[in-house]
Amino acid sequence: MTTTTVRQVIETPRRPDRTAPRETRLRALDGLRLVAALMVAAYHYGGRGGEVTAAWGSSPKDQFPTLSGYFAYGCLGVQVFFVISGFVICMSGWGRPLKSFFASRASRLLPAYWVAVLLVTAVFALPMVAFKAVAPSDALVNMTMLQQPLGVDRVLGVCWTLWAEVRFYVLFALCVVLPGASRRRVVMFCAGWTLAAAIAQASKEPLLDIVLMPEYAPFFIGGVGLYLVHRDRRDVYAWGIVAVSFLIGQHYAVRGLWNAADPNAFAHRTTLGIVAVVAFGFLAVTAIALGWLNRVNWRWLTVAGALTYPFYLVHEHLGWVVIHALHIGLGLPSAETFALTVASMLLLAWLMNRYVEKPLTPKLRSALAKAR
Repeated sequence: MTTTTVRQVIETPRRPDRTAPRETRLRALDGLRLVAALMVAAYHYGGRGGEVTAAWGSSPKDQFPTLSGYFAYGCLGVQVFFVISGFVICMSGWGRPLKSFFASRASRLLPAYWVAVLLVTAVFALPMVAFKAVAPSDALVNMTMLQQPLGVDRVLGVCWTLWAEVRFYVLFALCVVLPGASRRRVVMFCAGWTLAAAIAQASKEPLLDIVLMPEYAPFFIGGVGLYLVHRDRRDVYAWGIVAVSFLIGQHYAVRGLWNAADPNAFAHRTTLGIVAVVAFGFLAVTAIALGWLNRVNWRWLTVAGALTYPFYLVHEHLGWVVIHALHIGLGLPSAETFALTVASMLLLAWLMNRYVEKPLTPKLRSALAKAR
């Protein structure tokens, strides 16, 4: 290399990397996580209008005549979670080796999950609790997080979403993290998964359905596409991934959650309402990806994000126990019972985060990362 060439290399300014993320900590995303979790809790506590629950002693529709219809849409918080997960997993897996990615995901999921399974099993085994516990053998299988594919009774009702998350992690790890994340590889992953999921839906092959998850894939893929938008808002392919994912995702949401006026159904929702909530999830993550919510940078949102996962794990079954104790046992009104139950589950989530996740997550991550 000549002296002139060296001088040119040194003096030529580097072009800015317009694909670099503009924010290292997206606190608005933490807040959106908690919103999604509270949506799901509202559905579990008050949105199943067509069902007489042991917790309330009657139908939640009788407890919340006006709000029950709105609470019924809270189950779509799961779809919002999946969009967030697609964004976060692509962000955390970018530039990370496979072992590190696996250690990060396992240490994030397992400590709080193990404690939640043990806690719910123990509480449901108490003589004064009016809910049936799973068999001891089934509870042990639940510790593996593979109870759903094995056909074992679930300790945590919400764990079916974790099974979907695990399958997404595996697909992303094999197709993107293992060969090395790049924009082109992520785009091909999204396009390939979208097409393969459509083929799985058309073929009606159970194995393909389990692996490719046609009904949930659009939400994960949409979140991945939004991370590409976060890296470069002018990426036309990324916007195309997001648009196609929304169009397909709202179809599956309507197909799975809309029902006719069946008095035995858990809840009744309109097509327009379902599409609106799905659109809210995509638009909220889009606003975060584009930096429109960067001003929403309050530190307490980080705490809210940390509470979301343990709250999500324990809120349903233990929430029923608290509702039954407050409403049936103490005779508190429905509104006070609802508020106190949410507050108690958030407090329990804080305790789990403080005394389980904070000490155990880094130790488990370090042990897995160092393992051969």
